[in-house]
Amino acid sequence: MAQTTVVVPEVGMTAAAPTACSCPGSLFPYPPPRAGMAVSRKCLRAAQAELGAGMLSGLVESMRASSPTHARAAAALSAGVDDEHAAWMARHPSALGKFEEIVAASKGKQIVMFLDYDGTLSPIVDDPDAAFMSETMRMAVRSVAKHFPTAIVSGRCRDKVFDFVKLAELYYAGSHGMDIKGPAKSSKSKAKGVLFQPASEFLPMIEEVHQRLIEETKHVAGAKVENNKFCVSVHFRCVDEKSWGALAETVKGVMREYPKLRMSQGRMVFEVRPTIKWDKGKALEFLLESLGFADCPNVLPVYIGDDRTDEDAFKVLRRRGQGVGILVSKHPKDTSASFSLQEPAEVMEFLLRLVEWKQLSKARLRLRRQADA
Repeated sequence: MAQTTVVVPEVGMTAAAPTACSCPGSLFPYPPPRAGMAVSRKCLRAAQAELGAGMLSGLVESMRASSPTHARAAAALSAGVDDEHAAWMARHPSALGKFEEIVAASKGKQIVMFLDYDGTLSPIVDDPDAAFMSETMRMAVRSVAKHFPTAIVSGRCRDKVFDFVKLAELYYAGSHGMDIKGPAKSSKSKAKGVLFQPASEFLPMIEEVHQRLIEETKHVAGAKVENNKFCVSVHFRCVDEKSWGALAETVKGVMREYPKLRMSQGRMVFEVRPTIKWDKGKALEFLLESLGFADCPNVLPVYIGDDRTDEDAFKVLRRRGQGVGILVSKHPKDTSASFSLQEPAEVMEFLLRLVEWKQLSKARLRLRRQADA
């Protein structure tokens, strides 16, 4: 793979804005697995500690598959699926173990960070309103945003995810990318003030469906219906498995009355959203264009997420032949990501190592300039 010698100016959400790129040439290939290095935990210590019209049985089976702690998964592990896991890890190696390879792919390129929230920056919890990120994780994200443009891309309502993250210097793409807003504090950024809501006409319908689902699912103990502005989430993490079939049929029954909406499934959640062709992958492309990196070879998007909906973004990186997709999962899953991390703690370590690498790179550059002066 050819290496470019173009040096991209230092970019951060509080620094100079990225300039539009009109660079010719082919895109940097998606980094293939190569030999890596041992994982260092120094910076972690320093931070302190679609669903179609199929049979209902198939739908319930899909619900089981989305449960990472389901008894069947534990039984499979105890039955000796070590070989399967090892094979999966060979195809999707740890982003920590391949850290040097990943940063080497960014030579002469501007890294742009895209981060899911639930299960990536915060743990998955029974109550979605209690999915708080730790202060050390917030510090890590803030540090990353000082060096690289950074966006949170979540299925959550944009206002909700901002209340969790509380960092005004980031880009936020809520409702699976259907509600995008640029940083509040970036006076020089070209993308300042960016606001994009491609599904605004669906808001009255979404609110109507939200109220219908609250009413129709109240008989299912543990079901929680969440209004995420441009989509409605029906959480079944706290629903007894014996009631999953009834819940799925109830949601499908409501959906039959709204042909302009579609239902998909995430991690222990049903997502109801408009049928428009927009998802987290489209949001990634929109933000890159807003930052001036549309069709530019001198950018390296890094997307980290744990959910099925993040696969749309991983697929975009594959199609572009450019970028780093990292799936957060302890268990083998079908994915278009190239690398993996097991849990939010490893995500934080990866982010901190990225900051440490950038700081060392800048220090070395200053020393070389002083030596040449």
